[in-house]
Amino acid sequence: QVQLVESGGGLVQPGGSLRLSCTASGSIFSINAMGWYRQAPGKQRELVATITSGGRTNYPDSVKGRFTISRGGAENTVYLQMNSLKPEDTAVYLCTTNAKTITSLFSRDYWGKGTLVTVSS
Repeated sequence: QVQLVESGGGLVQPGGSLRLSCTASGSIFSINAMGWYRQAPGKQRELVATITSGGRTNYPDSVKGRFTISRGGAENTVYLQMNSLKPEDTAVYLCTTNAKTITSLFSRDYWGKGTLVTVSS
């Protein structure tokens, strides 16, 4: 199976920066895309950023110009660089991937448990 583990969350002041990381592990054959969602109390889960295996990225207007998603360094790892953080960015940030295992004919979505980001003065 596929497991996703996030790290890098914490408390930061408005205007500050954080970098989140997510590593996928398990019986992975291929990864089509990885991304980040967030969920704050009383709100629906919201797309933050996605990146395809080809490197194409997508952001909603709420984070465009402030957040950057990248895949890179380590195997099956995705990062989210968050700059100019605002209190409304406070949420649990969840890593997701669309991937195929070594024994499956189809790809499916997998989710991490999330890491908490709190932006407050």
